[in-house]
Order: sequence, then structure tokens, then C-alpha cells
Amino acid sequence: MNAQSVNLTRYQSGQRAGHYESFFLRANDPHRPLAFWIRYTLFSPQAHPERAIGELWAVCFDGESGKHVAAKTEVPIDRCRFSNQSFDVQVGDAQLGDGHLHGGAASSGHRIDWRLRFAGGAAPVFLLPQRMYEASLPKAKSLVSLPLARFDGELIVDGTKLDVANWIGSQNHNWGSKHTDLYAWGQVCGFDDHPDSFLEVATARLKLGPLWTPPMTPMVLRHRGKEHVLNDLGKTFHATGEFSYFTWRFESENETVRIEGRIHAAPQAFVGLRYYNPPGGIKHCLNSKLASCDVRLSDRSSGNTEVLRTANRAAFEILTDDVQHGIELRA
Repeated sequence: MNAQSVNLTRYQSGQRAGHYESFFLRANDPHRPLAFWIRYTLFSPQAHPERAIGELWAVCFDGESGKHVAAKTEVPIDRCRFSNQSFDVQVGDAQLGDGHLHGGAASSGHRIDWRLRFAGGAAPVFLLPQRMYEASLPKAKSLVSLPLARFDGELIVDGTKLDVANWIGSQNHNWGSKHTDLYAWGQVCGFDDHPDSFLEVATARLKLGPLWTPPMTPMVLRHRGKEHVLNDLGKTFHATGEFSYFTWRFESENETVRIEGRIHAAPQAFVGLRYYNPPGGIKHCLNSKLASCDVRLSDRSSGNTEVLRTANRAAFEILTDDVQHGIELRA
């Protein structure tokens, strides 16, 4: 898989196997606790391709006022385009392609419109070993098509214009026949004192009948020109990943490095969302883009240790069936 193929849609029109597929973009203001998350999604329920829809999601996080705005629009699949040949996505009138996106979403009395450009030269980040992206398992796949992307343009949030100038974030692609049963996902696009460093990490558990697998924690850290990839199956099971509402600790190691981290956000930094699951039912996504993150990177050969931190620019999501999390569902 290369930079040209990471954004090709995996869904085949009319397929009876259930499927979800999302292209999402997120970025943070480099100086203020402000962030956006925009998601173009295809959802097709299992055995019912005639019920497939497109979804537009948008959340604007405001850590200064504590008021976050969320909106979602659903669109019939015949008004959508998800290309298998090029990076070309359309949901209703909203479009997404190489370096640009525009559109709008509205629900529950809120509306968010966007007209944005993005660019960057970093190579994609693969949270899973590349061979697993073509395998039947896991049923959910995720990658970062463009890490450390720079965004410019504007958002209009409930009628108020918000200028986006050199916000740093990423463009991402995920898909599957079923959402992961339980996970925490995190991403840092530039730490406060290391703006060129990037972290992608997850802790996931799968339910097999009545039994749960142990936690699996893959991670990739790019720092000082090196990419530390700790994502092979053995490493992910031996790694540590423990999360609750709303703190997550993780650590992993290989022959050259040890990585320990903590991601945390207050409950008021989250927005709750309802995700349709292709086999049926709804998952709750607890979504924040204003989390803090501390990472300790220890080099085994030199004995040196560095600490990377960001106060409020980490992504932190929890996907769960639990309804006792206390976060209001906004969309």
C-alpha cells in the first residue's frame, strides 16, 4: 500500500456484506484550545445494501468557552460518490479530495459549514502491519493517510465565522464490516515542544461470543526523524493498555525503545456520538480533540529518555456499548 492507494474506497457498490467507511480530518489551532473534526462516512447495513447512506459529521471543540458544537447530516446513497479509482468523495453537496474539502452538516438546531485546504509531505502511518489491511481480520482497519497536515480556510459554526490558519492535524481513512467492540484511540499531531513528532496509538478488545480478548495496544511514534513501529501481533498483546473514563495509560517496547504514555481529558472536553454498526445496533463514540498527552521515550542503546507533552492538542476517543459514561450524545 502506498500514498496513492491509501484513500481508495474499499466498498463495492451493492455488496451485501455490511460495511462502514470513513474519511475524517481533524486539526488543532496551534496556539488556542480550539479544534475541529469532520467525517465523510459511508454506512451499509449487513444484507441490506439498498439501505446504504452517506453521513456528514462535524464537531467544533472550543476549550475556551467549553461549548462544543456538533452536527450530522444523512444523505441517500444515490447522492454520494466514494471512488475506488481516486481520492474523490462526495456526500450530498459536500466534497473531499486531494488537498481540499467543503460542505456542511446540520442537526438539533446546530449547523457547521466548512471550506478548507490541507497539505503536507509526510508518509502515511499504518497502525496495523500492512499485510493485515487486506486480511479478513481484524474486521476494522485504520490508517493515517496524511499525518501532520496543515489546514487553512474557514469554518462557520452556527453562523459565526472561524478562520483556520495553519492549524495542524491529519487526514485519516478507516473501514470495516464491524466496529471494534471496545477501544481507545489517540493521536498527537505535533507535541508542544516537538512540533514535528507524531503519535498514533490504540487499545482495543474484541468480543468472541461471551469472551473478551485481552487488550491489544499497537502504536507508532515518529520522533527526530525515526519511526518507532510497535504493531506486530505479539507486541500488541504484550503491551499494556488500560483506560477508563477518561484516562488512558499505555506502554510498549522493542529491542531499541520503550514508550510509555498517558492521555487524559476532563469529561467536559468530550462530545458523544452515535455510530451505526453494520451487523446492527449502535456504538457510542466519546470524542475529544482537546486532550492532554505525555509520552516518555527511552532509548535502550544510549540510556537517554525524553518526555514529549501536549497540553490540549491530543485526540482521544473511546468506542463502547456502555451507556453509563455520562457524556451527552450530540449527534
